[in-house]
Amino acid sequence: MNIHEYQGKELLRQYGVAVPNGKVAFSVEEAVEAAKELGSKINVVKAQIHAGGRGKAGGVKVAKDLDEVRTYADEILGKTLVTHQTGPEGKEVKRLLIEEGCDIQKEYYIGLVLDRATSKVVLMASEEGGTEIEEVAEATPEKIFKEIIDPAVGLQGFQARRLAFNINTPKELVGQAVKFMLGLYKVFVEKDCSIAEINPLVTTGDGKVMALDAKLNFDSNALYRQKDILAYRDLEEEDVKEIEASKYDLSYISLDGNIGCMVNGAGLAMATMDIIKHYNGDPANFLDVGGGATAEKVTEAFKIILSDESVKGIFVNIFGGIMKCDIIAEGVVEATKQVGLEIPLVVRLEGTNVELGKKILKESGLNITAADSMADGAQKIVSLVK
Repeated sequence: MNIHEYQGKELLRQYGVAVPNGKVAFSVEEAVEAAKELGSKINVVKAQIHAGGRGKAGGVKVAKDLDEVRTYADEILGKTLVTHQTGPEGKEVKRLLIEEGCDIQKEYYIGLVLDRATSKVVLMASEEGGTEIEEVAEATPEKIFKEIIDPAVGLQGFQARRLAFNINTPKELVGQAVKFMLGLYKVFVEKDCSIAEINPLVTTGDGKVMALDAKLNFDSNALYRQKDILAYRDLEEEDVKEIEASKYDLSYISLDGNIGCMVNGAGLAMATMDIIKHYNGDPANFLDVGGGATAEKVTEAFKIILSDESVKGIFVNIFGGIMKCDIIAEGVVEATKQVGLEIPLVVRLEGTNVELGKKILKESGLNITAADSMADGAQKIVSLVK
């Protein structure tokens, strides 16, 4: 789950991690009032969307007085920002962060991620702050320093100091930098983050080390124990179909193609998308109904797939292990009847009760194309859609 920058900074502040003072605004008048309350000579007007690259897209402006705050707020609110992370459709700005300006001396990068190679959390740092870390990794990888953290003892002070020195933090500010890193790590672990990225971390003219930006992502599987984080969820920033799917415990991700996929098991779902691409088709979604799907879940899955107007055909690919093929077949038949399906539907069943499942589909009298294998099913749905 993603949250906005201002929410991330609220959370960091609770852990003693230094951030600039700021206030959220949902209207132009609120933005001006926020700037008045901050009382800063310089204010930064920042678009709040769940995507990076806002500055390059015109979503971050420096205002030198209240009139400029009003002008920039009016310009950015309601604007559709298109960045490298939003896709060509962009995202509409519905809220702003009004933040006090600061005297930036130097920009750095700090990030915490889970390294799958070591199965441990890694703290990364670079003195090339303010640009995408991917660009730094490609152009100057020697400027990225890492500390692998032992989960038994957590981030140690000597590791944080080593990183601070490696990225050439001014000696008089190393203590602040260490405190910052230790606080950030505490947030990462205690709040079940999947990413904690500060870009840029800055040193200021008045001798402070603080987060000028904050990107925090959270493990959705841990939200049951993070009620305060769940309260930050902004449904307007999420895909409507993905929200609906979460209500029925369906794993759904919207894609750009025209072939809807309904599969049980994440691995099989990814393989299904791959084989559709192999036969020159384009999957419209990732949809895992899980091992314990009921006829009701299958019906809802169909409705979610069909709510995507770009879908021109559906491929159901089920391997019955825990899931029984006859239950899936009943769900497919019921869903087809309920939604009045008019587009091609190809079904491949294999595993537990497969013959009974195929019999149910065959005797339904509905226009369902049976497939003998995953490859056969992919070829058939691609052909029917084309």
